[in-house]
Amino acid sequence: MIYMNHYDSPLGGITVSSNGREITGLWFDGQKYFGDTLSKDYEEKPLPVFDGVKEWLDIYFGGKEPDFTPPMSMVTTPFRKSVWDILLTIPYGQTMTYGEIADKIAKQNGTAKMSAQAVGGAVGHNSISLVIPCHRVVGTNGSLTGYAGGIEKKKRLLALEGVDISAFFVPKKGTAL
Repeated sequence: MIYMNHYDSPLGGITVSSNGREITGLWFDGQKYFGDTLSKDYEEKPLPVFDGVKEWLDIYFGGKEPDFTPPMSMVTTPFRKSVWDILLTIPYGQTMTYGEIADKIAKQNGTAKMSAQAVGGAVGHNSISLVIPCHRVVGTNGSLTGYAGGIEKKKRLLALEGVDISAFFVPKKGTAL
């Protein structure tokens, strides 16, 4: 059974899904990939895990860095999990490039190279957006691509964290807009 709850944020509604003990999904309403992938068999029900997630979101949208991570269930491939684990290390208010993540994964795997594009695919399929901060990942050239919640939300989240976004740009074309 999947349990759902709704949270109103300054950037729009957020849907939270849970297996009853851990977050299994967290996304902005209308965000591509996730909302339509959930089973239609769900129940809207208050759960203690939602209280922790709501507290985390209240702190975050209050402009502060939460000092805890809600319990999460990251059911995915080993590659995506290794990328998401790196995302969890990106400090609040800082960014990392897809290339830097690819270099870390290559080093972990003992290989010479890893595709930044493959990293981008893993980042883009993160179903616990915000808590696993994919909005902190930018292109090597300063491009603000690749946020499933939309580029405008990505810009607002980075600004909320105090990132100077003046050095970044929104590409005119591309597949990750």
